[in-house]
Amino acid sequence: MNDRPFETVGEARGGRWLVTCDHATNIVPPCVNGGSLGISPADMVRHIAWDPGAAGVARAVAEALDAPLVLSRFSRLVIDPNRGEDDPTLVMRVYDGTVIPANRAIAEAEIDRRIRTFWRPYHTEVARLAARRPDTVLLDIHSFTPQLKGRPPRPWQIGILHAADDRLARPLIARLRAEPDLCVGENEPYGGHLPGDSVDRHAEAFGRPNVLIELRNDVIASPADQAAWGARLAPILTAALAETGA
Repeated sequence: MNDRPFETVGEARGGRWLVTCDHATNIVPPCVNGGSLGISPADMVRHIAWDPGAAGVARAVAEALDAPLVLSRFSRLVIDPNRGEDDPTLVMRVYDGTVIPANRAIAEAEIDRRIRTFWRPYHTEVARLAARRPDTVLLDIHSFTPQLKGRPPRPWQIGILHAADDRLARPLIARLRAEPDLCVGENEPYGGHLPGDSVDRHAEAFGRPNVLIELRNDVIASPADQAAWGARLAPILTAALAETGA
């Protein structure tokens, strides 16, 4: 059984893409509050604990791109690998209306321990694979909930997030918007990136082409949906990358 805080798939694959999935699971390891954050099982399967469906899409698209893949193996509520070490939301106390009892009064020493035990090993593995060749392109796969509590429904099936380096995002957005059945968001449902997040740390800091894809989790609810989206996205991503000349 894998007891590492990450899973690496297809390390020997030869493609230049590196696929990551920061919020792949809702696992709470036994060393964190006895394996429970104190919230209900119903909350643990919600988007607050992980990105439902994202791991399946990441596996499918990585295979189609002949790319290695790194997935987290701890809940984002344990510690969020898509945040910088000094981000105040690195360990969430409240998320979408749910108080997280095990995090509510968390001590700095426990945050530091979770950084050492989970956050840093995950990022060390991503950095290792990103450095395997000089022309690495980073693709980070996430999912989002169709509606936050008290907020309007989100119409986009897919959102493309980018920061200053938008050379891959631009042609990708254009190609996706040419698909007649898709509502495509640019920096939706969230805006851009945060300092120290995964794309900033592993792509922007090195000048690597990159894109973060957000899929609405109701369109990737089943393994068949996830496989279909992976198969659909791979050729569009390949064409968009070719268009950049990078």
